[in-house]
Amino acid sequence: MKHTSLLLAGVALMASSVMVMAAPTAKMKAAVADAGRPAADTARDENRKPADMLAFAGIGPGKVVVDMLPGGCYFTRIFAKAVEPGGRVYAYFGSQYDARLKGQGKDPDNQFADLKHTYPNLGVIHGPLPQFVTPQPVDVVWTSQNYHDMHNKQYAMDVNEVNKAIFKSLKPGGYYVIIDHKAAETAGDDVTEALHRIKESTVKKEVEAAGFKLVAEG
Repeated sequence: MKHTSLLLAGVALMASSVMVMAAPTAKMKAAVADAGRPAADTARDENRKPADMLAFAGIGPGKVVVDMLPGGCYFTRIFAKAVEPGGRVYAYFGSQYDARLKGQGKDPDNQFADLKHTYPNLGVIHGPLPQFVTPQPVDVVWTSQNYHDMHNKQYAMDVNEVNKAIFKSLKPGGYYVIIDHKAAETAGDDVTEALHRIKESTVKKEVEAAGFKLVAEG
């Protein structure tokens, strides 16, 4: 059986001594310092600590990484530089995101066409999240501040099916990294929509049910 690990990161989560945190390498710092990144992205670095997060997830040269529901592709750009040489990055847009763009009169296929020219090692995938699939086995599936959204009524999806599909796409020993805002354990289930947060226990229970093992949080 494939044993795949879960890295769970989040805002205000308790630190864990399960895994020793490595310091960012020069390569990781260089990926963050890439002059091609938009100013709107670099302005968020102080709060998002991207170099530390690369170290947390072990994202470096040769790795294959999926940025699931990448939003404005803040982390996607950084990953594309961090995995050079020999690595590959996929920006995975869910069908709900595509539907929203189409409703705004935009073409999802062209929304980030410029990125594919800037980063030759970047691929873009469109598809329903419960049928999550990648062209090749990957080292890391990463999602930042989106996990709670999959619980919202407007998306109407089975989160358990999403997690199972992600498990199947990972290489043995690969990581599923989830970054999200932590809700109080006493919060109701509607907290995902009301406050855009999710209970830590909910995430762990769901993800571990798909076959993952928690190895670190921070």
